Amino acid sequence: MSSKDSPRQGGAASRPRMADVAREAGVSLVTVSRAINQPDKVAAETLVQVRSAIERLRYVPNLTAGSLASNRSRIIAAVVPTLASSIFSDTIDGLAQALDEGGYQLLVGQTRYDADHENEVVDIFIGRRVDGLMLIRTGSGRSLDERLAMAGIPLIQTWELADGDDELSVGFSNRAAGAAAGHYLLERGYSRIAFLGSDGGRAATRHAGLIDAMAAAGLPQPAFSQIGPMASLAESAEGFRVLMAEHPDTRAILCANDSIAAGALFECQRRGLDVPGDVAVMGFGDLPIAEAIVPTLTTVRVSSGDMGLRAGELLLARLSGETDSAGRVDLGFTVMARDSA
Repeated sequence: MSSKDSPRQGGAASRPRMADVAREAGVSLVTVSRAINQPDKVAAETLVQVRSAIERLRYVPNLTAGSLASNRSRIIAAVVPTLASSIFSDTIDGLAQALDEGGYQLLVGQTRYDADHENEVVDIFIGRRVDGLMLIRTGSGRSLDERLAMAGIPLIQTWELADGDDELSVGFSNRAAGAAAGHYLLERGYSRIAFLGSDGGRAATRHAGLIDAMAAAGLPQPAFSQIGPMASLAESAEGFRVLMAEHPDTRAILCANDSIAAGALFECQRRGLDVPGDVAVMGFGDLPIAEAIVPTLTTVRVSSGDMGLRAGELLLARLSGETDSAGRVDLGFTVMARDSA
């Protein structure tokens, strides 16, 4: 039996090393390393030999060692409020698609809308030596930005636009979207409008947009009922009940997201209220439920998947040294007129 065919000593627990792959393929250690980390610099025939040897031996490359040498982990982290909402999952899916094509892997953490936990998650990812970070913000994040800058980690935020063009961001203006929803309701003849949603973050910015639209029409501020950003359908229905009890003259409600709007519609059905005859309901996000629910939900559509895809492309461009690409990408939004308003 040749040395090429001889098993390594050490028993069943031993794992193949790069040296074993080199012997199996009949090449040097340097060539194996290059085939793993820089395959474009290896001749096609040699690359086939090395990869065949890796497959036969079931060798798992030590990517940590390679990242220490190159100062690149080839891992991007994403921090999102929650994975329970499909709208944020779409953003993650778009990001993963871009990273797969660029040879990067993805780590995901969720904040559950807790600003302190957001800082903790980001600190963990900094410690993991990630190459870049995509963030759907929960907190204001100034100290977070400073920590990322000190660590030299590129940051891109999504679901909103950064204040400066030099900061990487892909999203839309939540305030303008809220104003557009308000203008839509006003044009449909509704003047007694309320907002159902959180008093912080993007929901508060959409609420501010609704206030803008009503002020422009010479109307007082809309009624407001607070409900958490992760409210269940039952909690959303309760939020609707509270709103209507406190403001019984309300004739249209803009909800901070489609899940809250769905809970409101279910409560309307339980009460025998006609939608939009008795009260109109409008959502935000254009989740799949918006077209499936009865009546179909009028809402604001945003490009959640494209946000992740473009974010990944921008991060990869920044990591490759490109600095002339657009840093602030506005994907806009669309009011989707359906049956509920």
